[in-house]
Amino acid sequence: MVIALEILEAILSIALIAVVVMQSGKGGGLSGSIGGGTEGALGGKTKGVDELLSKTTMVLGALFAVVTLALVRLMS
Repeated sequence: MVIALEILEAILSIALIAVVVMQSGKGGGLSGSIGGGTEGALGGKTKGVDELLSKTTMVLGALFAVVTLALVRLMS
């Protein structure tokens, strides 16, 4: 059980990092430097994509917190 939760936590952490990096920041940041050239050519990001990434970040963050608390409880 603990090993399965540890694997799930690793997957969640990688997914959370990926989703945060893909979001468009107010100052550009890392997300602007990675895909900066393609935004103009493809018409820019739509608001729907930003909203989806924001909601996905919240869900992944909550799942990460729950799994972390479960691991702490099981290991103590």
